[in-house]
Amino acid sequence: MSVRNFEFEGPRGYRLSGKLDLPDNATDNANANPTATGTTPSGWAILAHCFTCGKDSLAATRVARALASRGIGVLRFDFAGLGSSGGRFADATFAADVDDLVAAGSAMAREGRPVSILIGHSLGGAAVLMAASEMPGIRAVATIGAPYDVKHVLHQFDQGSLETIDAQGEAEVLLAGRPFVVRKSFVEDLARHDLASRIAQLRVPLLVMHSAIDSTVGIDNAGRIFAAAKHPKSFISLDGADHLLTNRADADYAAAMISTWASRFLPEKV
Repeated sequence: MSVRNFEFEGPRGYRLSGKLDLPDNATDNANANPTATGTTPSGWAILAHCFTCGKDSLAATRVARALASRGIGVLRFDFAGLGSSGGRFADATFAADVDDLVAAGSAMAREGRPVSILIGHSLGGAAVLMAASEMPGIRAVATIGAPYDVKHVLHQFDQGSLETIDAQGEAEVLLAGRPFVVRKSFVEDLARHDLASRIAQLRVPLLVMHSAIDSTVGIDNAGRIFAAAKHPKSFISLDGADHLLTNRADADYAAAMISTWASRFLPEKV
């Protein structure tokens, strides 16, 4: 496997920083000279990271690399205000993350890497469910530990912080042990999204993956996503895994299941 940097312009004028995880001996551009050494990946995917995590989180890195080892090229990138991407987290909204995903798909297509699979972890899973219908060429969507309602992310905020945000317009909130400035616009935007309707309107195969012992996003969320979706849909239990897939074996298992499942929906090579 190899990893290449991949930057692109975000829809709000900032640069977004990503990495391409490529299979062994793969050309990094589907439009490369056909006589060049290397093979084209069997397909391209975008992986959306969990809330505040970033492209270099353990889960994102391990899942992307495991998929690359199975022949699928993967773009993982930092949403605005996180990692190496431009913008400020204080200005972030869920809608902006969805727009960034759409921009990532367009950037990949311009570079000759048409994306056919979307994978999202936690709130990133909700984002790919929202973005799928806005991205031409998407053939399959997979979620890992995703919430059924995007407002679920507010469970990570203490009541005092929410009251401060409501009264003063913003507050510094500790999320995963790190301080972030969260504004009222972020909280208000969450209420604008009807994820249930978007799931019901999804017209591509869906794979829902969740752990029964997930203490961050409960397993009931997976059941509600699965019930709302139309067929074809599949569910795989990540038995014993924590929310962040901190155990390498759990991340590798998730990637193996996604790659096997997604292989049925990859574009046929000509």
